[in-house]
Amino acid sequence: MNASVAIQVLPEAKDDEELIRVVDEVIAYIKSTGYNCYVGPFETAIEGDYDALMDIVKECQHIAIRAGAPSVAAYIKVTYRPEGEVLTIEKKVAKHHQED
Repeated sequence: MNASVAIQVLPEAKDDEELIRVVDEVIAYIKSTGYNCYVGPFETAIEGDYDALMDIVKECQHIAIRAGAPSVAAYIKVTYRPEGEVLTIEKKVAKHHQED
């Protein structure tokens, strides 16, 4: 795994329910890819091969439009290490989600 991406998809929507519906379709697509992902309140993180993740990022825009959004904006964060491994989602957040 040489890349980690965080994507926040912001579709244009007439109300909150429509916004959530479109974002849920994008999240369902991300989950369907089989890559490890983590859904947060503002963005979804996904980790894997850099080129595959860039294709997923691109497809997220298409998913939002096909779901009915007239336009979509996205904020993307990318960590890429061509010769090695990046920190995993697990290493980044596990300690913050353990039950006491």
